[in-house]
Amino acid sequence: MPKLRDKIPKKYYLSEGYLKCLENHKETQKKKGYGFGYCIKDPEKDPASTLMVGGMGRERNLIQDPNIDMNSKDTGKKTPINEGLIRTLTPREFARLQGFSDDFDFSMVSDINAYRLFGNSVAIPAVKATADCIIERLSQAGLL
Repeated sequence: MPKLRDKIPKKYYLSEGYLKCLENHKETQKKKGYGFGYCIKDPEKDPASTLMVGGMGRERNLIQDPNIDMNSKDTGKKTPINEGLIRTLTPREFARLQGFSDDFDFSMVSDINAYRLFGNSVAIPAVKATADCIIERLSQAGLL
């Protein structure tokens, strides 16, 4: 999981109503014998779940984070922010999990498109390791 760094805007925190909806969904799935549902991770101990664009992609990597920026723009949520301060990862945190540097600029896209970008990308360290291996093999074969 990414290191928690900055104050997080309120918009990333789940509303009380949405958290209750997730709890109900998880309970319904459990009764049916399925393991689907949201997951609250400990960013200091737990690895992140697979980053996905749709379905429960963001809800599988929720974290409890008291580092809320109370001065950020109001959320427009229909119910108050949940008391446990459970939130989704930000697009920047998704980027970090995929190996993008903090200076990678994706400010020109909306949050939802940033989540799609990082959920559909291949982790940068995996691409680099694969490329390094290919270069090494080609070099050993005298093809470089």
